[in-house]
Amino acid sequence: MNDQLKYQRIFKELSDEIAAGKYRESGRLPSESQLVKKYKVSRPTVMRALRDLQSMGVIERKAGAGSFLVDAPTTSFKMRGHHQLALLIPRAGLTEIFEVICGELAGLAKAYDCSLIWGSGGLTHVNAQQDISVKEIEHICEEFIERSVSGVFFAPFELKAGAEDTSQRIAQRLRQAGVAVVLLDRDFHSYPLRSDFDLVGIDNYAAGFLLAQHLLKLGQTRLAYLAHRFSAPTIAARIAGAKGALEAAGVTVPKDFAHYGNPEDISFVRNLVAGRQLDGIICGNDFTAAQLLNSLAKIKVRVPEDLRVVGCDDLRYAQIMREPLTTVSQPCRDIAITAMKAMLERIADPTTPARSLLLNPKLSIRNSCGAYLH
Repeated sequence: MNDQLKYQRIFKELSDEIAAGKYRESGRLPSESQLVKKYKVSRPTVMRALRDLQSMGVIERKAGAGSFLVDAPTTSFKMRGHHQLALLIPRAGLTEIFEVICGELAGLAKAYDCSLIWGSGGLTHVNAQQDISVKEIEHICEEFIERSVSGVFFAPFELKAGAEDTSQRIAQRLRQAGVAVVLLDRDFHSYPLRSDFDLVGIDNYAAGFLLAQHLLKLGQTRLAYLAHRFSAPTIAARIAGAKGALEAAGVTVPKDFAHYGNPEDISFVRNLVAGRQLDGIICGNDFTAAQLLNSLAKIKVRVPEDLRVVGCDDLRYAQIMREPLTTVSQPCRDIAITAMKAMLERIADPTTPARSLLLNPKLSIRNSCGAYLH
């Protein structure tokens, strides 16, 4: 049994015991040492299960004392009971962070005795390596409603004309059918507007601010932002954050700070860097940065010697690019835990006001920003 299955077993058994009232009288759970001995696992595996119970608001952990139940069982444990949940992720096969987030959600669903379906059935998704059409998504949405799912984790469309209207229509259709909806990663309204659905992701304004601030600290003041056309509202938030860092440093934000186009288009990239004397380019995500690095190499622009480049997401390939990429990481596991908690609470009480649950991004510094040239 691998560590993932061991962790899930411990999490589920402790969850079941808590729900059954086993520890209600004393309020205290077995110690880490006792759990290590009972399940014959490592301490980190036990600690992971306890951390997730703590993240769900079920227990509190006191240094040197142990793990204790909170004063009252949380809403999420009160409403346990074979809920069927679903994932609706249009670009899952093209976006690495969703592979991780959805995998974690699958583990959490099992731990909570819920079923989780993805696409047209089972824990597999339609057209894993292709973008899913609007028509397919709408069909899958109707399938979910026919199967009486309790809740859907939905990542709104991006990189498509009309994405906002399409995503809003799908989310509203689910709500009208009595299905709870939690948005993953992004809203469908243009930044800074918010829909009235729960949203779980990172603080994208802070992500943009961190990246620009880092380049400014390295002495780079002539910056630009690069993103694909029809990018998600998360990109607009990152651009706003980058502008905020420039303004905080007393640097004038150029009118053409943000550029939208295809970084694989050599003519576009040549025009982007020609005549502007840029110090650095902040990319909307790591995928955009990877495309830009390849194009820059083709036109003989050296990174980081001639131009600094940074991304956002910290995908697996960020470390093995032509130049290892400075980027901001997404805490995928924590996003999944937070999203599951939000979903269970939304199912239990649909009248709760919509919330934005935004986790803190973290800067990962590598060669592409030129930090090691100093």
